[in-house]
Amino acid sequence: MTLPAVHLWRLLKWGRTLARHGALTGIERDPNTPAPVRRLARVARFGARVPKVPRYADAFQAIGPAAIKLGQTLATRPDLVGEEAASDLLRLQDALPPVPFETIREAMRASFGRPLETLFTAIDPAPIGAASIAQVHRATTTDGRQVAVKVLRPGIEKEFARDIETYEWAAAQLEAQGGEIARLRPRLVIETFKRWTARELDLRREAASASELAQMMEAEPQYHVPAIDWQRTSGRVLTLEWIDGIKLSNREALVAAGYDLSALAGTLVHAFLRQAISEGFFHADMHQGNLFALPGNRIGAIDFGIMGRIDRRARVWLAEILYGLITGDYKRVAEIHFEAGYVPPHHNVAEFATALRAVGEPMRGLPVKDMSIGMMLDGLFNITRDFDMQTQPHLLLLQKTMVMVEGVATALDPDINLWDTAAPFVREWIRTELGPEAAIADRIVTDLRTLARLPDLIRSIEARYPPPGGAPPAPPLREIEVVRIGGGWRYLAVALVTAAISIGATWLLVH
Repeated sequence: MTLPAVHLWRLLKWGRTLARHGALTGIERDPNTPAPVRRLARVARFGARVPKVPRYADAFQAIGPAAIKLGQTLATRPDLVGEEAASDLLRLQDALPPVPFETIREAMRASFGRPLETLFTAIDPAPIGAASIAQVHRATTTDGRQVAVKVLRPGIEKEFARDIETYEWAAAQLEAQGGEIARLRPRLVIETFKRWTARELDLRREAASASELAQMMEAEPQYHVPAIDWQRTSGRVLTLEWIDGIKLSNREALVAAGYDLSALAGTLVHAFLRQAISEGFFHADMHQGNLFALPGNRIGAIDFGIMGRIDRRARVWLAEILYGLITGDYKRVAEIHFEAGYVPPHHNVAEFATALRAVGEPMRGLPVKDMSIGMMLDGLFNITRDFDMQTQPHLLLLQKTMVMVEGVATALDPDINLWDTAAPFVREWIRTELGPEAAIADRIVTDLRTLARLPDLIRSIEARYPPPGGAPPAPPLREIEVVRIGGGWRYLAVALVTAAISIGATWLLVH
């Protein structure tokens, strides 16, 4: 069990690191930043030589792998952090200092438990990408195929466990204070983030996710998922089909190669909608570094460590919410929020519909290039306080990915109308899933299932089988001792430092 003093010391070091690289300058100058957080930013930079141009990527990299993952999320949100910061944070996606090849080679040999010569005839010692968790090398198999080999960085599991444990501790201290922070449920958000990253640390799970996604996307031939080489894959090494393409982040190269950027943007949006709405299983790390343009204006995707999954009921709600916002049917959007349990029943549906109208209508009058899903989500987040809406961790990945896809699509085609692009797909899916035939089929299946479990329902009643809600049961949270400190500067020190990390992490994930 790590002592509270150790957690506090880590938080202080991380805050100092951010300040030294100028990464807290924006927070300190933002008039919307709470006064205590601004004071913390000033204390953190005291005596430091802050650069004129903030070095965001260097700061997150210096803190550690968990911070790098958060920095990668920020890189997709220029609307929040600005173009300059977002551009700098892109370096965190696949341009980190690599681990020496001899270390990687030994890790591969230990993982497979046999000489690499029995699996590969050649492995390029220069990595083609180095990220926070793993790095990738090009190789040739013994049967002559070109493959990409992804290898976990040695010791990464221990680093992640250490950092996330401190995030958990800080979140527990904040949540114990109650009020607005408790409503945002920082502990549950950090627990969700922990689960996302834990999946990335087992490359067999990533391989399984890629295989499942490839099967689901057979109906979308313009979106390609590379094949997995299961015989050369283990918990720490993933081998998959090599993709020859141009990264979507390299717009100049795409134009020079003659790609139709509007078609690529449309393909990306449709692929995401099919994954999230039709299949309920989506690639949740669709940043520019993980997407490639392939011949025929197709898109190839890599890096399936973070995947999102939502059940059919939630997908129906999502589709209806999107379509309601597209068409301006705010009353239906409000009703869905109440049906899903996102808004407590003591609130008024009509009042919530009016609040939604205040979010949606300003966007409907904007030029196409200024319309933003990110703006919509920010607006929705701003009204959650008035209607006692708790953070829904099972939707965080979806929200994050929606904004990420929007960022990539608009970078390809600044004039793309995401609403018009999404509307036909969403409309057809709703018609198929909620039409008369589907309703009858669903009713039959539901009634049969109810009859089958009727004895248990009678015995258990509502105590054991509560009415269906919008959120799945929360995962169990481990016990964390809350530090009880009196008033004065000691309270302020703990509160400010934990706020800088936990509120920041919660805010990034919710946005």
